[in-house]
Amino acid sequence: MVLLPWLIWGALTAWGAAPQLMSVQKIWDQGAHNAFTDLIRFQGRWYCCFREAEAHVGGDGRLRILESPDGEQWKSAARLAETGIDLRDPKLSITPEGQLMLVAGGSVYRGTKQLQGAQPRVAFSNNGRDWSPPRQVLEDGEWLWRVTWHEGRAYGVSYHVALQPSGSRPRLQLFRSANGTDWQSIAAFTLTGFPNEATLRFQRDGTALMLVRRDAGDQGGWIGSSRPPYADWKFAPTPVRIGGPNFIELPDGTLVAGGRDYAAGKVTCALFEMTPESLKPVLALPSGGDCSYPGLVWHDGLLWVSYYSSHEGKSSIYLAKVKWPLR
Repeated sequence: MVLLPWLIWGALTAWGAAPQLMSVQKIWDQGAHNAFTDLIRFQGRWYCCFREAEAHVGGDGRLRILESPDGEQWKSAARLAETGIDLRDPKLSITPEGQLMLVAGGSVYRGTKQLQGAQPRVAFSNNGRDWSPPRQVLEDGEWLWRVTWHEGRAYGVSYHVALQPSGSRPRLQLFRSANGTDWQSIAAFTLTGFPNEATLRFQRDGTALMLVRRDAGDQGGWIGSSRPPYADWKFAPTPVRIGGPNFIELPDGTLVAGGRDYAAGKVTCALFEMTPESLKPVLALPSGGDCSYPGLVWHDGLLWVSYYSSHEGKSSIYLAKVKWPLR
């Protein structure tokens, strides 16, 4: 582990202190290309998931789940694969029944770099090591990008992969499920600018917030908010471009986002100050090139961040610990 007790990058926050990178550790590099992470604590242990493949796009991507008792020593706990399918963008959550749930995209390339089809997969585990076979959910052409549980139900935003003219099929939809396998659409969005990857979280007062990536127009993100039953939404544009968006609410209510930052023409994995209307990058993690897609967990007074980066030559998985000042 490389200890970095001083502040690198970053800017003063609104309350006069600045987030500080405490440490960063490479935890996996055994795949040819290792990318698209998520991080969770489950049954007192750490689990980090990501995709292994030959390259960023194409081929049959496999999902690797690492396990650690302390966040220092990591070992492989499971590997999920499906013949002819590129499993990618895995995300972890915990069901009300206490199972670990994984959602991932299931892409089809048929020997090319051009996407031929896509349908989400879900899998479940009681211990983080033994998993049910990946199961298809939603319709072909959908990409359920992350699942968040709230008051006994799972919520997730899916974006439609436009392989063919889709007619009236919405580009972005909010889905809800009681069990993680049977889903119903409860809202559809007509956002401009090719919206796609989206993370949904719930604040303590029940307000739902959504952070959306856009890849056309000015490419700035959208931040949406809604109250129960989450059918009506208000969106605020942010000029900041973000890829692989994720965010978390800290114990004092502070919102911290993470994702790919494109500031000043240099791509990094960064952390952002976030409000329901704004996004501001404040700390770049050691990263560059093909990078980002962070997992975020608050634990023992620190923000734990999994991410991938190729700044050391090979796309590898990293774990950072960040001291984020509370108000």
